[in-house]
Amino acid sequence: MASSKKTPAKKTDRENAENGFVAPEVLRESLQTVLIQLLDLQLVGKQIHWNVVGPNFRDLHQNLDEIVDIARRGSDEIAERMRALHATPDGLAATVTKYTKLEQPVNTEILTTNAVDMVVKALQTTVAVMREVHDPVDEADPTTADILHQYIADLEQQAWFISAETRKP
Repeated sequence: MASSKKTPAKKTDRENAENGFVAPEVLRESLQTVLIQLLDLQLVGKQIHWNVVGPNFRDLHQNLDEIVDIARRGSDEIAERMRALHATPDGLAATVTKYTKLEQPVNTEILTTNAVDMVVKALQTTVAVMREVHDPVDEADPTTADILHQYIADLEQQAWFISAETRKP
């Protein structure tokens, strides 16, 4: 992983019948970083969802819920994958605040065209983090890299859908 900033990702103790692959540090750090972005994407998505106004409001409002659903599903899948690999996910608000790479939206009404730009940027940032950690994740555990593949595809598709709202031919 390119970032030198360590997250609070930790390794669990092996207990009872738990055996199998134990995530090395690079895998724990990478998945924790992805988890943080997905958790914040949910928050950013909902903040914009609640405050968006203007032309094409309804479509954008509903599309934001689709993005939040993908981010929720992804954060849960990443956190559960971490646990399966003997790593402890940290989704505390303080951790997300400290390590997120997403720009935070305003807490006022947001015009739909501005909301489109904000959401696309948040999606692109989240995907960029996933792409940044992909190769180290793939090297450590190709099975986990497969999980990233689907979320990269889903979020890139959402970025395309949302950006088409303001695109002109």
